[in-house]
Amino acid sequence: MHISQHPAPGGHEDVLEIVGKVIAWYQQEIHAARRSPASSPGRLDQLIDAYTACVRDRERLRDATGEEAERLGALYAARLKELEAAGP
Repeated sequence: MHISQHPAPGGHEDVLEIVGKVIAWYQQEIHAARRSPASSPGRLDQLIDAYTACVRDRERLRDATGEEAERLGALYAARLKELEAAGP
């Protein structure tokens, strides 16, 4: 999915969708890093740490105020854009 197709972060569902896409990106990268003999252990650790933080943020969204959800939505929309620009 290209950036232009991402919903504008607004409601909790939109933010959950964006966070879910970031989590999926990290899951793919973790899987690839585990399968690649050339992958450094440091990179795998960084990916796992980032993935874990995303999962925690997704859990926080359940009780987040509108303002907090908006903040997380903006943060994750920017991160998704950055991750997609970097490629797999």
